Amino acid sequence: MESFIDLREDRTKTFKNRLKEVLPEGGNLNLCLTCGACSAGCPATGLEGMDPRKFVRMIALGMEEEVASTPWVWMCTMCQRCIHSCPMKVNIPEMVYQVRQMWPREKRPKGILGSCDLALRNESGSAMGTPVEDWKFVVDDVLAEVRQKQPGWENLEAPMDKEGAFFCLNQNSREPVTEPEEMVPLWKILHTVGTDWTYPSKGWAGENYCMFLADERAWEHVVRNTAEQVDRLGSKVLLNTE
Repeated sequence: MESFIDLREDRTKTFKNRLKEVLPEGGNLNLCLTCGACSAGCPATGLEGMDPRKFVRMIALGMEEEVASTPWVWMCTMCQRCIHSCPMKVNIPEMVYQVRQMWPREKRPKGILGSCDLALRNESGSAMGTPVEDWKFVVDDVLAEVRQKQPGWENLEAPMDKEGAFFCLNQNSREPVTEPEEMVPLWKILHTVGTDWTYPSKGWAGENYCMFLADERAWEHVVRNTAEQVDRLGSKVLLNTE
């Protein structure tokens, strides 16, 4: 029996079928009613001539090249408003994520790419590249200033690497670098209610640009770094302040 290669490519059997395989319940792609509820509440609607409803229909119609090339997928915030408003729960953010993975890594947005790579290069996991020692210095310095200059807060705490603390907190890297005073209100709230908490000195950064970059290995690395610090300190709960 002769073997042969079928060159008649059916475009609907490529990316569309891949989505059906990797998404729970196939992402409910075939259930789309084209009602437009997703687009009505989407903050990215209209950018680059695209909206969630159009995006879904293009996938359903097998327009793989057009879907894979639109920069709109990088404007989606993954906020999931579209899922909450969709009567059929079509998983549009996950579709966006899968399309992002189709882009060559070096061609993905430089800002997100650079932030992800910085987080991979330091133990802080900081997208701004903040070293562990700088993080510890800023927390200590801001705490000392509050204790000295703000009456009534002489006993304020901002624990670092406190073993056995119930809550382990992360922090957006931007704040200790550019707006360190923005950390103080949270400290005061935690102090006032008597919360048992701590910062980790490593893996403390709350943002994860590798997730937005759709780089799963890098995303896992950043998350695992934080999880390992929570386990190291023996905390019960990771409190994500991001």
